[in-house]
Amino acid sequence: MRDANVFAFRKAMPRMSWSPRNLYNLWRRSCGAEAVAIDFTRSPKTLFQQRWISKALVRAYHGDFINEKIFKRWYLPDTLPDVRPRQHALSSNGDLDAFAGRTEQLERAKKKAYDEQKKGLAPVGSLMLAEVERRIDVFIFRCCFAHSVYEARRLVIHGSILLNGKKHTNANTRLAPGDMISVDPVAIRFLQEPGSSEAESEGEPEPKIESSNPKSSLTPFNLPPYASPFIFIPAYAEVSFPTCSAIYVRHPTARPGYSEIATPYDADGEVIRLAWEWYSKMRPRTRSKSQMAREPENRRIGGH
Repeated sequence: MRDANVFAFRKAMPRMSWSPRNLYNLWRRSCGAEAVAIDFTRSPKTLFQQRWISKALVRAYHGDFINEKIFKRWYLPDTLPDVRPRQHALSSNGDLDAFAGRTEQLERAKKKAYDEQKKGLAPVGSLMLAEVERRIDVFIFRCCFAHSVYEARRLVIHGSILLNGKKHTNANTRLAPGDMISVDPVAIRFLQEPGSSEAESEGEPEPKIESSNPKSSLTPFNLPPYASPFIFIPAYAEVSFPTCSAIYVRHPTARPGYSEIATPYDADGEVIRLAWEWYSKMRPRTRSKSQMAREPENRRIGGH
């Protein structure tokens, strides 16, 4: 990890980690003293300052382990997709609808349209981070095979990960739908003895991995403290814990009232929108041939 003080209370920057210090920072940003700092409704800060603060917070969680130039060039979409529901004209001729047997169908359509209108537009702001979610190290963390994204990077670099059955050591790889990753069970900390499975606290210590699992009829499962707030599996991942493997089913998406991209901020709130405004003005517009040659691996076709 680049910065040993990544969980500093002074900055209170949430990260992709199960650390108890990170949980405290999440609480501070959500409902603690630092929550007021990201409420820009009546803020004396300039628009530039609001965008800068939002950009720093979003980068701290979604990719502080990615070089800023690489993040702007390869991990940001050109535009945000439009996933708003299309409006359909509904018939209002009751007699004709009853004759055609469409009354129940139209009632369902009206109810669906009302529910979508009540929920509002889809939180497309969070989709600016969809490319980051495709990274193999982020995917391993989302599947709960590692305590943090930093540990997930170590698992990849140290050769503990198989991609479609072959050893893979490039942590910058972006997965394609259908790709399957497998993790060496010996490298998963909460499958080890309790003494070697404690959650990282300040500096993400190197995990102590035994040469083999204890001989038992059941695989030991020692969940680290403070892990429960982070235990969830995104909808685009199909995880098999008995085999320590997972399939990247599809790219994450959003719909009214729901986003598949996990973020400590409102999926379409001020912080995400201001961060997008910052990057939409600052991101590179062109890519040279030499830059294209240095593009992080972007898999187009998955498969086993």
